[in-house]
Amino acid sequence: MDHLLLFIVLALLAEILGTVGGFGSSLFFVPIAGYFLDFHAVLGVTAVFHVSSNVSKLFLFRDGFNRKLLLTMGLPAVIFVIIGAWMSAFFDARWLELILSLFLIVMSLSFLFRPTFTLKANTSNAVGGGILSGFAAGLLGTGGAIRGIALSAFGLSKSVFIATSAWIDLGIDGSRAIVYYFNGYILKENLYLVPILLGVSLCGSWMGKLVLQQISEILFRKIVLLLILLTGLITLGRSIYLNGL
Repeated sequence: MDHLLLFIVLALLAEILGTVGGFGSSLFFVPIAGYFLDFHAVLGVTAVFHVSSNVSKLFLFRDGFNRKLLLTMGLPAVIFVIIGAWMSAFFDARWLELILSLFLIVMSLSFLFRPTFTLKANTSNAVGGGILSGFAAGLLGTGGAIRGIALSAFGLSKSVFIATSAWIDLGIDGSRAIVYYFNGYILKENLYLVPILLGVSLCGSWMGKLVLQQISEILFRKIVLLLILLTGLITLGRSIYLNGL
C-alpha cells in the first residue's frame, strides 16, 4: 500500500510537470515507473496512462488546435510509433532503460545550453519532428521533448500548443497501446492502475493548468529541464548498478 501511494504521488507530480513544461508526463513517468515495474511493463502502463492524460488535456485546453500540424506531424508520428513499439520487443529491457537515461540527459542538456534554439516553421520539420517523436515514444516510452521542439517553431499559443500536442499524443498512445498489448506489455495484474491513473491524469493536468496561469513559463521550463537531467542521471546510475553495465 505504501508503494502504491508513493507511485500515485510521483505519477501526479510527473503529470503536473509534464503539463507545465510542455514535454508530456512520460519524460518523468517512464523512469519513475521503472522503480516499480519491469521496463516493458512500464511501456504498457505509460501508454494507458497517456491516453487518459491526453483526454484530460483536451478537456481542459479546448480553445482550439492546429489542424495542419495534426496531419503533417501527427500522421508520421502515428506511423513511426507503431514501428518503434514493434522494435521494442527485440531489445533487452535493461538496454532500453539505459538508452532512455542517455536520451533524458542529452535532451535536457541540449535545452539548458541552447534555450533559444528553434527550428524553422516548415512542413519538413513538422514531418521530421513527428517521425522522431513517434519512434522515440514507441521504443522508449517518451518522445514529447522532440515533439515540443518541433511544435515550438510554429508560434502557437499555450492552449493551442498543448491541445495540438495532446491530439497528436492521443493518436500515438492509442496506436502503441495496441502494439504493446500484442507484445504482452499490458499485463492483467497491472490493470487496476488504469482508473487510478485516470484520476491522477485529470488532477495533474488541472493543477498544471493552474500553475501555468501563475508563473513564468521560462523559469518553470528551466526547473523542469533540471529535474529531467536529474531523473536521467539517477536512471543511468540505477541501470548501471542493477545490471552491471
